[in-house]
Amino acid sequence: MEVAAELFLRQGYEKTPVAQILERAEVGAGSFYYYFESKEALLMAVLERYQQILPEVFEKPAREATRDPVEQIFEILAVYRRYLLDYEFQLGCPVGNIALEVGSLIPDVQQKTALLFELWRGMIRRCLEEAVERLPARADREELAALVLSVMEGGVMQARAARDVAPFDASVRQLRNYFNLLTAIQQVDDAAGSR
Repeated sequence: MEVAAELFLRQGYEKTPVAQILERAEVGAGSFYYYFESKEALLMAVLERYQQILPEVFEKPAREATRDPVEQIFEILAVYRRYLLDYEFQLGCPVGNIALEVGSLIPDVQQKTALLFELWRGMIRRCLEEAVERLPARADREELAALVLSVMEGGVMQARAARDVAPFDASVRQLRNYFNLLTAIQQVDDAAGSR
């Protein structure tokens, strides 16, 4: 599964033949087909693995880095920034890549990638819910979580296209400005309520 995940990320699902996965993993076809009935089944297993590790890779380090729930969001985004730089803009978001490449062609994959994006938004939503005193009650947490995901995915794609982290940084800066505005609105609301 690890070999398949890496090859799917680097080459794409369609351009990765089972034979290449087997050769790289040093596994025979009999062993492969004992565990997976098809390449699609292997892809589903890879997506299941992403589902298991998502909190460990993003949420846990963010919570360890800071107690501030809004800053945790920006810590999660910083993980993607480091990923872009470490891999020299060669690799994008594994879930986003699969969703774009085959999500609309394979219903099970579409459902799984939608679930993975929901789990990602859930991490952000939990941060937003913990920041309840800092954000206006009328700010929809679900929509804010979707905005953060859009900034991440869009920033990653733009940075990869430009082979430069500047578009990602600009997107994150504007997101931070938006959060600062929301905090200022809440402060005005608090001041008005205390009169």
